[in-house]
Amino acid sequence: MKIQALAKRATATRLSIPSVTLIIAPRERFSYIQPSLESIYKYTKLPFELIYIDIGSPKHLRHYLAQSAADKEFTLLRTERFISPNQVRNLGLGHATTDYVLFIDNDIHVSPGWLEKLLECAQETDATVVSPLMCIGKPLHERILMAGGEIRFFVETGDEFEHRRLYKKCHLVNRSVSLMQRQLHQRACDYAELSCLLVKRSIFRDIGPLDEKLLNSQEHLDFCLSVAQAGGKIYCEPASVVTYVPEMPRRWSDLLYFMLRWSDAWEAESLIHFQKKWSLDIDRDFMLRFKHLGQQRHQILLLPLLRRLTVGCRVRWMEKLAIYLERWFNQYLTNRYRRLSR
Repeated sequence: MKIQALAKRATATRLSIPSVTLIIAPRERFSYIQPSLESIYKYTKLPFELIYIDIGSPKHLRHYLAQSAADKEFTLLRTERFISPNQVRNLGLGHATTDYVLFIDNDIHVSPGWLEKLLECAQETDATVVSPLMCIGKPLHERILMAGGEIRFFVETGDEFEHRRLYKKCHLVNRSVSLMQRQLHQRACDYAELSCLLVKRSIFRDIGPLDEKLLNSQEHLDFCLSVAQAGGKIYCEPASVVTYVPEMPRRWSDLLYFMLRWSDAWEAESLIHFQKKWSLDIDRDFMLRFKHLGQQRHQILLLPLLRRLTVGCRVRWMEKLAIYLERWFNQYLTNRYRRLSR
């Protein structure tokens, strides 16, 4: 894989030495690159390093990133082909030298004091991993996507056999931030999303790099389970608020990456690898995930398009046909990408 270092940060120009490196990775599209990056520089007063990995963004955004890297003096790396999120994060991790790294996706919009609060929590609690309060959609910072979560293994007995299962639960999903203020306080949790996560860099000496066989699913669970296994502590700090801004891909460049990023093939490989790695038995939840491969594509792209065509009405036979055709098209694009990658 060819990697271009288009700009390299000069840390000596900082008045104080940063203790955290932001590693920005693409999530599912490129078109929110500018608002996200601008929010980081607008609302972050703490000195920081920044490593931006650009994986084949369109020409106008490529130029924007190159100009921003020159102006803001951050490190810009570029690959000419699409790679998975964990590959991107590991690429950035290899260039980081600070005590902490912060993984953040390119469609995250931050709020004032977000990074300071995460770092304060990490230093006060000696946490290995700290997650902000993750919100979703617009208006910004109003609807909760996740406020930490619970995860644990358990053994289910039935008939003559025992089955190893995984229990997980997200806290306060789809609740209003303003209505949940009394429940939003700093607390230990079991897992959080890699889309915005502060991590003590030394933990990677114990657990190794992020698992690149997890292409688009379960990578956050795998990472947090590995941290816990190594004796690390995970916290959620709701005083730090960020928002994931999902949007239907509107450009061909966005669509190509979006279709691969959430492809059936990548998801199936990730699910099977995670199941084997943690010695989990096949259960109903696992089978449902396989039955609904591509749900992210369908929820963000396909079904909203159908709603427009049917003026808001739900036509089930049309949905089934559209999903069948879309899955065929997704497989075609994935196979084409694999041929080109070789």
